[in-house]
Amino acid sequence: MAAGGETGPAPTGSRGEAPGAQDPSEALVTCRGLRKSFGDLVAVHDLDLAIAPGESYGLLGPNGAGKTTAISMLCGLVRPDRGAVWIDGQSVGVGRAAGKQALGLVPQQMALYDDLSARENLALLGRLQGLRGRELRRRVDEVLEVVQLADRANDRVATFSGGMQRRTSIAGGLLHRPRLLVLDEPTVGVDPQSRNAILEQVIELGREGTALLYTSHYMEEVERVCDRMGIMDHGHKIAEGTRRELVDSIGSLDRLLIEATGDLDSFADRLRDLAGVEQVDRDDATVTALARNGRSVLPQVIPLAAPLDVELLSVEVDEPDLEQVFLALTGRALRD
Repeated sequence: MAAGGETGPAPTGSRGEAPGAQDPSEALVTCRGLRKSFGDLVAVHDLDLAIAPGESYGLLGPNGAGKTTAISMLCGLVRPDRGAVWIDGQSVGVGRAAGKQALGLVPQQMALYDDLSARENLALLGRLQGLRGRELRRRVDEVLEVVQLADRANDRVATFSGGMQRRTSIAGGLLHRPRLLVLDEPTVGVDPQSRNAILEQVIELGREGTALLYTSHYMEEVERVCDRMGIMDHGHKIAEGTRRELVDSIGSLDRLLIEATGDLDSFADRLRDLAGVEQVDRDDATVTALARNGRSVLPQVIPLAAPLDVELLSVEVDEPDLEQVFLALTGRALRD
């Protein structure tokens, strides 16, 4: 569904742009200094954020980290205490339409009418977004196909599973062809099968060029869906980058587990000479190597075996995950 909202006074340059903001051709979304307090609680501390056209960006953090408040300000649903948002080159504000046609929102709390069918819910949302007549009917049919609910289009939403209701919400966010789709915890409360279906649909939207802002406290979802991510904790964005960049930022190493037979001592010695390998150990039929970016080292490992009459039985790369990054940055588990 399209979003409506507000910001406070926005700092401007000579033509009303964000000072120092990227050109709209480079940044679809720019947030500068977003801050929001509720009484004595500062929910979001001076958030800066930029999302490029077609980029999938994830906000990762535990419940209460400030993710939902942040995207509510970005969508113009909540007035920040200070800071400003630009979408598609336009300053976004509560009660103003500027920039919001480029935005589709799938909220954490589903905004569907149980007594209406999926088609009727979507038709209502489409009319609110300015669609009418043949174009509205065509778009409803198209988005029902996208979320694989065309065969249930005329069934009441009350008869849907939680996963099907989430997919209907995603369809609502896509009706007006937004350039950016914001998904706030879209898999909360759904079964594993439905969760996988939702993630596959979201990934496909990203492949087709829709920019995504995806919030979750499930690290594996963000890793699977997003090109780049920010980690929030207690209202602060404490880190940002690709998965590899975040792992490298805490100095973690990949582990290569190699099961083999033959002259493993010589094989281990040769591994130690490879660029990027920092430690090698062997134990019976297993050689373990610690390396930076193990997948780039892997192609160099296999050619070492044949001249030494070493037969490789299996090679596995164990990469640090975002849970380890989060523990290193915050000292607590992601779901604490």
